[in-house]
Amino acid sequence: MLHSPAPMHIPDGFLSLAVSLFFWLVSILVISLALKNFNKELDDKKIPLMGILAAAIFAGQMLNFSVTGGTSGHLLGAALATILVGPWSAVIVMTAVVSTQAIIFQDGGILALGANLFNMAVVGVAVSYGFYQIVQKLAKGKSWGIITGSVLASWASIFIASLSAAIMLALSGTSPANIAIPAMAAIHAIIGIGEALITLGAVSFLVVTRKDLFSQVNESQTSSKSMLLGGVLLTLVLAIFSPMASSHPDGLEWVAEQNGFLSAAKDSLYQIIPDYVLPGLADERLATIAAGIIGAALVFAIAFFTAYSRRQRETIQE
Repeated sequence: MLHSPAPMHIPDGFLSLAVSLFFWLVSILVISLALKNFNKELDDKKIPLMGILAAAIFAGQMLNFSVTGGTSGHLLGAALATILVGPWSAVIVMTAVVSTQAIIFQDGGILALGANLFNMAVVGVAVSYGFYQIVQKLAKGKSWGIITGSVLASWASIFIASLSAAIMLALSGTSPANIAIPAMAAIHAIIGIGEALITLGAVSFLVVTRKDLFSQVNESQTSSKSMLLGGVLLTLVLAIFSPMASSHPDGLEWVAEQNGFLSAAKDSLYQIIPDYVLPGLADERLATIAAGIIGAALVFAIAFFTAYSRRQRETIQE
């Protein structure tokens, strides 16, 4: 049976106004720092890579996978982005993805968007960078460090971001800390394994085909056009398979249902492409695929042109 991907992020209603506004302010501060500093991580090959990563992560997040207990998980992608383009650039990539999901696809509330950005674009990236760098120092340049670091970073990014979300729920009075934290930790420790396996596959493939992407030195082996084409094809494949997403609730929704606060979720005040189904198409499978392609194109454009414009501005100043 085919399904459209279910909304997966914190909806409005789960967090108090004070908590929501606080994390909006924190997220805006970090994103502003990222916009100021990410150009230091950029070279010409990473400009299209930022767009490709944003598009692929968006499409990959639509393919939520089943885990134990009738629950599903989905790719976060923060670790993969951090490893390939650096932490500040990864913040921009994840911001493009998460913001588009909320504004265009009503996945996560607008008031809760600051919290979702904090969990995925800030915590997810920071944790990924910390774990990956620790392993790189231990590996001392050996190739096993890339693989091991990517696995640990990706699992930790899911697990610790889920703890952040649980603390937000507790601070909001939505669910007591002694319930929300263990419940979110338990299910996301399992979901993190799926994230680690997906990241392992992606990184292993890139180590074989584009090891230069993991180097601080620009020694490109393949043209940007080839990289762009490969990224477009991968994104299309993910979008085409998106109707096969698991119909089970994601980790947060499952915890909310089990602990009696799912009814606190508030519907969006408007709808553009709700539930990742493009309005006007009778075939839900085609409507989901079309929504995935539109979303991927949007986030590609946001990430790519943000990087490109920043690079051009720096070039002019030089």
